[in-house]
Amino acid sequence: MRIAVVDDDPEQRGLLRKALEEAGYEILEGGDGQEAIDLARTSNLDGMVLDGRMPGVDGLQALKTIKSEHPEVVVTLLTAFIDLRDAVAAMKTGASDYLEKPVDLDELTIAMDEALGVCRDETGDTDDEDLAIPRGVIAQSPSTLHAFRLAHRVAASDANILVYGESGTGKEIVARYIHEKSPRKEGPLVTLNCAAFPENLIESILFGHEKGSFTGADSRRQGSFEEASSGTLFLDEIGEMPLALQPKLLRVLEDRRIRRIGGTKDIEVDVRVIAATNRELEKEVEEGRFREDLYYRFNVIAIPLPPLRERREDILLLADRFIGEQGTGDKRFSPAAQRALLNHDWPGNVRELRNVSIRASLMSRGNLILPEDLPESLQSMADSPEPTGGSEKPESMEEIQKQAILKALEETGGNKTQAAQLLKISRRNLIYKLRSYGL
Repeated sequence: MRIAVVDDDPEQRGLLRKALEEAGYEILEGGDGQEAIDLARTSNLDGMVLDGRMPGVDGLQALKTIKSEHPEVVVTLLTAFIDLRDAVAAMKTGASDYLEKPVDLDELTIAMDEALGVCRDETGDTDDEDLAIPRGVIAQSPSTLHAFRLAHRVAASDANILVYGESGTGKEIVARYIHEKSPRKEGPLVTLNCAAFPENLIESILFGHEKGSFTGADSRRQGSFEEASSGTLFLDEIGEMPLALQPKLLRVLEDRRIRRIGGTKDIEVDVRVIAATNRELEKEVEEGRFREDLYYRFNVIAIPLPPLRERREDILLLADRFIGEQGTGDKRFSPAAQRALLNHDWPGNVRELRNVSIRASLMSRGNLILPEDLPESLQSMADSPEPTGGSEKPESMEEIQKQAILKALEETGGNKTQAAQLLKISRRNLIYKLRSYGL
């Protein structure tokens, strides 16, 4: 694939070129915004790495022209200024991502790979078809494997990560997997559920407080950011973070400094942050419930986890794993019990499957788990045929949307911008849905 690297600093350009060439990309170079526009017009580019601030025609101006003339070109914007207004403007104009200078070269490669749909194995070689399943991951559905392969690739980077999916899909498992595969694995993994605490407590839990800073503060207390020092902080259900607290969280992500409640000094923190949500944060932003700049700060790398009903090929693998963890001998599901598991839609996802599997293992009197060992709501499903593509069940809204997206992509030859226009949604919303549905 052909990428243009456009930066007015020749030394920086050289570093970027070397990193991307080592990743297997063909690289062209430019030194200002006008050269970026010219390269897009004449060079049949797949992507571009574009400095946001350059003399003459700057990166944002060039980006606007490039995306209007060549919307298919993937553009990652670089900025030496911690100004998220520029980043937000860039994303609205059509940039696929933005990275701050000095650029982490591994993060740059990951960002371009993700934007261009390139997969790599553990040696860094590109291979879209035959990648090894990450060790310890129980899955065979393409969408699940994609999520864990992406998690494996980004683990070495310190980039912020957003994991999204319905409740019970395993977002914390992915966060733990990333932590254990990262250089921070010897440090702590601290988990905070943003929905579990009232608004008047969560600030203290995140940032800590000094003695006497409020009624009941009888001693100094470290917050989650300090507790996660040299490790990873996992912020579950980030969509529930109080709007009033979001600016303070944003400042910590920018500056890597916190100040305890009642404190007078900033404290440096060395933490990698992974966030998770079961909400569509882009919609939350549009409706004013989540800050746009904080969304883009977290959404550097997004990992989608599909619901279990959309990856039925994982159900029996997971169920066998869960009963095996109980140490109750060589128990297994009978064919009829397997049919019941496969026919259920699992609104509680992997969490529900775990509970059902453990219960069935305990209820079973022999080594064979029968339909009567399952919850009553599943027992009748043992007599139904396994779900197939020709099922007579009414299609879910997700399936209808998925088919509409596939049809739009087919009609536009895979052009996401044109497909989004056909569907009357934003290109970013289309990409979100593609990831959500594992397409």
